[in-house]
Amino acid sequence: MKKIRDLVVDDTFEMFVLIKQADVRLAKNGKKFIAFTFQDGSGNIDGKFWGATEDEIERYKAGKVVFLNGKREVYQNTPQVKIIKLRLATEEEPYQAELYMEKSPVQKEDLAEEINQTIFEITNATWNRIVRHLLVEHQTAFYEYPAAKNFHHAFVGGLAVHTVSMLRIAKSLCKEYPALNASLLYSGVLLHDLGKVIELSGPIGTEYTLAGNLLGHIVIVDEEISKACVALKIDEQSEDVIVLKHMILAHHGQLDYGSPVRPRIMEAEVLHQIDNIDASMQMMMGALEQVEPGQYTNALFGMDGRRFYRPNSK
Repeated sequence: MKKIRDLVVDDTFEMFVLIKQADVRLAKNGKKFIAFTFQDGSGNIDGKFWGATEDEIERYKAGKVVFLNGKREVYQNTPQVKIIKLRLATEEEPYQAELYMEKSPVQKEDLAEEINQTIFEITNATWNRIVRHLLVEHQTAFYEYPAAKNFHHAFVGGLAVHTVSMLRIAKSLCKEYPALNASLLYSGVLLHDLGKVIELSGPIGTEYTLAGNLLGHIVIVDEEISKACVALKIDEQSEDVIVLKHMILAHHGQLDYGSPVRPRIMEAEVLHQIDNIDASMQMMMGALEQVEPGQYTNALFGMDGRRFYRPNSK
């Protein structure tokens, strides 16, 4: 049976897929439709289910596996599926969501070993204790959750993969620029996205939680650091805690991107740049893997809607 990645324009197909997203919207005629993103281990494809009834909206939710009969088309240079028929998979069929999810390219045990080793390299006692406390508290979710609902590292274990990738970049930069405070930079990397375990609902049918929508992961991590200080009897007004919080609060770099403050210390600016590099690389590599040399990717919303070309050159 074909996978999503194998489909070409005008292919008519039947396959089991996971509903990754199911957003209910209103058409110009006033009727509701479902904007789907379908997923299997090879990739994603969007499709619209027009004239959806309330029963169908309730039935076809994110996280459900369906049997999809459709036709692969293109709309505004973006692949999509024209839905011909759709039904839920039965228990006699491969209905487990885990079968269709993108997997982490790195084993959980390897990620944990690299992170634990880095914690030993955080020589500042205050930062070490806070980082260790929060990673232990959220250990299970940290290694299971994606780093985002969409865009970058949006797969099982993506949060830990993103964190370790950023740690490797941070360590290279600390060797190149000894003026950087490695302990502070590593602490910021390890904690910067930890709030995603509260902001997001989980790895299957990922949605934003109430706290995610109303607070966001930056504020959530700031609160988690405050709670850790109480538990560990650390003075929250000490410079060590304030600069650590600044790392988190400033890591999106711009006020327009959700940071309440812009970076005002060197390590905070570097953390922002590392985060942007790793997220951008993952988005571009993931998109370019889906196209042949000489072709353009789909428009990448997380990259200002740009389409990237895959050169024939080697």
